[in-house]
Amino acid sequence: MLDALSKGAIKMKLIIAEKPDQGSTLASIFKNKKQNGFIEIFPNDTFTNGAYVTWAIGHLCQLVNPEAYEPGWKKWSLDNLPMIPAQFQYEVTKDKIRQFSVIQKLVNNPAVTEIIHAGDAGREGELIIRNILRITGCRKPMKRLWISSLTPNSIREGFNKLLDEDHTRNLYYEAYTRACADWVVGMNASRLYSLLLQKQGFSDVFSVGRVQTPTLALIVKRELEIENFKSEPFWEVIAHFNIDGKKYSGKWQNDGETRVKTKEMAEKVAAFCREKPAEVSDVQSERKEFFPPLLYNLSALQAEANKRYKFSPKKTLDVLQKLYQKGNVSYPRSDSRYVTKEEANTFPEILTKLSHINGYDKFFPLPIESLIDNKRYVNEKKVTDHYAIIPTEQIPNVDRLDPDEKKLYDLIVTSLIAAHYPKAIAEYTTVTTLVDGRAVFQSKGKVQIEEGWRKVINQKEKEDEPSLPQLTKGEQGRTVKVDVKESQTQPPKRYTEGQLITLMKTAGKHIEDKEMEKILSKTEGLGTEATRAGIITMLKDRKYIDVTKNLVYATAKARILIEAIGQEILASPEMTAKWEQKLKEISEGAASPKNFMEQTNKMVSHLISSGVGHSANWVFSEDVRENFTPSKKMTKGKGGTKLGKCKKCDGSIVDKGSFYGCSNYQKNQCNFTISKKILGKNITQKNVKLLLSEGKTELIEGFTNKDKTFNARLFLDEQEKRVKFLFEEQGSKTVTKS
Repeated sequence: MLDALSKGAIKMKLIIAEKPDQGSTLASIFKNKKQNGFIEIFPNDTFTNGAYVTWAIGHLCQLVNPEAYEPGWKKWSLDNLPMIPAQFQYEVTKDKIRQFSVIQKLVNNPAVTEIIHAGDAGREGELIIRNILRITGCRKPMKRLWISSLTPNSIREGFNKLLDEDHTRNLYYEAYTRACADWVVGMNASRLYSLLLQKQGFSDVFSVGRVQTPTLALIVKRELEIENFKSEPFWEVIAHFNIDGKKYSGKWQNDGETRVKTKEMAEKVAAFCREKPAEVSDVQSERKEFFPPLLYNLSALQAEANKRYKFSPKKTLDVLQKLYQKGNVSYPRSDSRYVTKEEANTFPEILTKLSHINGYDKFFPLPIESLIDNKRYVNEKKVTDHYAIIPTEQIPNVDRLDPDEKKLYDLIVTSLIAAHYPKAIAEYTTVTTLVDGRAVFQSKGKVQIEEGWRKVINQKEKEDEPSLPQLTKGEQGRTVKVDVKESQTQPPKRYTEGQLITLMKTAGKHIEDKEMEKILSKTEGLGTEATRAGIITMLKDRKYIDVTKNLVYATAKARILIEAIGQEILASPEMTAKWEQKLKEISEGAASPKNFMEQTNKMVSHLISSGVGHSANWVFSEDVRENFTPSKKMTKGKGGTKLGKCKKCDGSIVDKGSFYGCSNYQKNQCNFTISKKILGKNITQKNVKLLLSEGKTELIEGFTNKDKTFNARLFLDEQEKRVKFLFEEQGSKTVTKS
């Protein structure tokens, strides 16, 4: 390395990227030589004396722990709260010290006279590189590389149009303030609620955060809505008509309502209508136009990939990052769904290349040649730091992409192609049929008039409306058959991970205060494009949520925390709205970081006094207490609570965290287990005790299978040593395996 640095008085530039592969990509367009922890670029037209490229490994530095400020703060005690440092300090993370040393030597090398900040073009990238330079004590002049794709053309153009350092400095102030405020809230609130809940018998670490906690509150709210929902039966009367050889069906309705509250009433209506004459009394048709979808930003792409392929938001971001590193797509963490005219001018070249790829060729020639004047897609005012996620001119060999990359790349490509197609037009028809001049039935149907962009993006939506024959008012026929269909009202559906991303982005919809709703819609809801996937992953890791078959469940731990926080602003989107507004103002140079931190400190002090005061009145249900499982760290060395005798050996059944199992597993490999969650219902310790002692549980309400809910007991089949469902109907038993 020293040989590479001994350049005497030659003036060289040091480029610092955010990640190793990014650094390699930036250097790859020049002749270069790889060294240990950096790359040497040889002299060229852009860097006449050559340059060095090195890199961070993501967040190379972190805010120090509380005990670094005050040794006494190491102890978790209410007496130590609030912990508010006079001056925040960063340190290099232990596992990244070697790479930091490489950067430090390069920064301090006399041959290096200018730094080029080449972190990701966003607030986190801004923070990562500037923090490193701060710790090295660097005082050398700096320029900013700001690019939205890693293609050779973009890299070369970016180096030729470097921004002045002050152009992005406020973005750094925002990111730094955000990190410090999150430290104050997280460190204090997590200790506060962990200590107070320990007094209630919940021995665990309860992590609390500015974004994760309001997100969790929304999930818990849905969990409670599902739990408190009382399913009720209803009936519908379905008639099948034959009008002059044309067959269709319709639902009976009364004052616009198709649901009948009693079976007797439904059967009466059906009996009245059977074999009676029928007449088409009204036909209403309405044409609807559907524009092609907007181009993707990260949240929209995460939601779509989850809906189509069950990708977690984190997986989508990781795969997208790979495509970005290869130069195949533009910057992944974009929050915009628009492009500028400059990008729109590159579309013809990109699309021409795509037209030669098998699978996309069938969509060409395009009905619309250019989007340059289409403000639905090309809108300078709606492009923030980055434009929408689009394919770059560096088209990959699609067959060589791995399956996940191929799926995401296809979504991005087809969204661009579809934008060059006309709107889709459908005709929706509502037919009213009168049976015997009295009973009113309604039928709905849809006819696709113009396929438009739907030729490109097959949405695979379930169409509620079947096709209807061509019917005219006044036509007559007969009612050939009438059915009575019994159904149950269904609870609200659980969020998928994709819907959770959308919910975080549009959290303003959950706010009654219209002013706050406006602020939150401007600041893009809870978290940022870059952080939402991480927040969901964090909620999983900290055992606040379970994701089963792509559905999000709040755990007992989550319910305990949100119940304890109650009406505190910490659990509300309103607080996040106010924070995000102020942070955005800091990035625009319109607000002071110092004032923001003062407000945060006041809020935390209030939270501590309020939390301590309210904790005496906390009451947690027996169900939540029984379902609570401390994390493994908190239960090391402790034997689990014995719930009953094992049915396979002489062991005991204990709570093992994610399931109930035999205490003898280590000793004799006994594999007798009972699931902790069956068809969406948590199986409490109380019911497991009943199952083991009496052979069956109490009646459990709200099992969910394929959008249907039902009530049942669980019973233990002694012969098969398996848990099964027990349905009790009019004295008889129906048994189904669980």
